[in-house]
Amino acid sequence: MNKAVLKKLSLFRQELHQYPELSGQEIATAKRIKNYFEPLKPDETITHIGGEGIAFTFKGMDKGPTTLIRCELDAVPTTEVNNIKHKSKVSGKSHTCGHDGHMAIVCGVGEALAEERPKKGKVVLLFQPAEETGEGAAEVLKSSSFTKIKPDYAFALHNLPGYAKNEIVLKKGPFSAASKGMEISLKGRTSHAAYPEDGNSPAEAMSKIIIGLQKLPTSIKEFSQITVVNSVLGEISFGTTPGEAIIRATLRSYEDHVMEELTTYSEQLVHQIASEYDISVAFNYRECFSATENNPEAWEFVNTAAKQINCKIRHILIPFRWSEDFGEFSKVTKTMIFGLGAGSKHPQLHEGVFDFPDATIPTGVNMFISLIRQINH
Repeated sequence: MNKAVLKKLSLFRQELHQYPELSGQEIATAKRIKNYFEPLKPDETITHIGGEGIAFTFKGMDKGPTTLIRCELDAVPTTEVNNIKHKSKVSGKSHTCGHDGHMAIVCGVGEALAEERPKKGKVVLLFQPAEETGEGAAEVLKSSSFTKIKPDYAFALHNLPGYAKNEIVLKKGPFSAASKGMEISLKGRTSHAAYPEDGNSPAEAMSKIIIGLQKLPTSIKEFSQITVVNSVLGEISFGTTPGEAIIRATLRSYEDHVMEELTTYSEQLVHQIASEYDISVAFNYRECFSATENNPEAWEFVNTAAKQINCKIRHILIPFRWSEDFGEFSKVTKTMIFGLGAGSKHPQLHEGVFDFPDATIPTGVNMFISLIRQINH
């Protein structure tokens, strides 16, 4: 990658960084991406895919496989506390996830494809909305526009603080965890605080549920985790005993079948405790992510790509506990997500001082170009 293109990508990444948009709100971000690609003259542009998603197709002369390269449009609701020229201009929102860098990398792939189309098949560069909420990939797959793509392979990367800069991190099988947000609503009966015996407070049941949920994973052989993240009991009224409560917890596992087991056991535990206190229960689930599973054939392509561009490779055995909705694409094609080291001492993802390291952009671009040359040449 020449210096002029790298500078262009870095400046564009810093522009994206200043104007973050949350999941489902990526209107201006998608417009910036579209404007960037117009002079690159893709063979097809697909807009509003799965919401504000946008995809660009570069076609080869001969028939062949379709390779999908995916990145994310959305930012996170985190206040940036950096002292940098391109700091977020939007209060309470930031690209401290590094999605601005992922977008810049895929823009760099677009630059390369504009110079040299694939020889066979086609390459689709997808800028996906709403990754952070776990909704975007599923909406893309449900979109009628996705029928125009039908990928044979799908690839993605994620920057990884804590790993050496430009190191490629590979994992066979599960790469990142399945997770879901569980909301438990408990309903008893209020009374005057002077006569609590006339009501039915969910307070004791709530306490037992919180303790029980966090101990529950020890009964499951495979890795699983429940983290209670929020709880609310009644209203702030010193004259009234509480009649309702809400418990919010995050469930995690490395495999989808374990998540199903964990969910079933959690609901059984809650029902058992609630019934002892004659408390009614309702469940709601939010931000549900499938486990991200790497396909063996796609893994081989990525492993070869890292060797071809002479990157240091780190093979890991344990999946990451955080979640990624890229796992949805595994339901329709052969997928592989890999890590790109952001620096061993780089601030962590979603931390207020995180800023994507521009020095890793060429490595990300070269990885994807190597994959395309293996599959579409």
